[in-house]
Amino acid sequence: MRVGILGSGLMGAKLGTIWARAGHEVVFSYARSEQKLKQLAREAKGKARAGTPAEAAQNADALLLAVHWSRVDHVLKQAGDVSGKVIVSCSLPMNADDTGLVIAHTSSGAEALAKRLPKARVVSAFNTVPSEVLFGIYEARRKASRPSLVYCGDDAKSKKTTAELIRDVGFDPVDAGPLRIARYTEPFALLVARLAYEGDGGPELAYRFERFGQ
Repeated sequence: MRVGILGSGLMGAKLGTIWARAGHEVVFSYARSEQKLKQLAREAKGKARAGTPAEAAQNADALLLAVHWSRVDHVLKQAGDVSGKVIVSCSLPMNADDTGLVIAHTSSGAEALAKRLPKARVVSAFNTVPSEVLFGIYEARRKASRPSLVYCGDDAKSKKTTAELIRDVGFDPVDAGPLRIARYTEPFALLVARLAYEGDGGPELAYRFERFGQ
């Protein structure tokens, strides 16, 4: 797949690196310096390169939106026309000091994004795990027991693409349903963050859903 990364913070950098190593063509974009993007592409190896958000979006089969909520409009303006694109968003609708959600209960960040981009196909994923666990999960991807990762969206084809990307990182994708279910997954992301960053065990934390009695 051709995957464009909009945002070069921890999530964008790590997921882009993993997908490049898994064999996808990756374009890293949107950093304070072009140098950082070039370094990310070099370290990712595989088919990775640095580019602008417009170049990341141009031929992408999927775009990862991985910027702070306050930067979403800015990066999307630079990306240009994303009609028909699969946009996998891990951007939580956090306030400026990251202490709470600015959209919750009656809507979600993912739904607000889908309204802003009515011709794109938004899937919410990757915001319910800390970035610190990603490389460890990728390295352990051959194990029989994989951690879960919830995702949701309204378009079946886009969800299939997203599930493939989730599997490539080393997770077991869990389809949580339509995009409005992001109203539950986004607050759940804050619970995971609380356990990861304020618990005793450190941030290398993932979760797994098990079914019993079958």
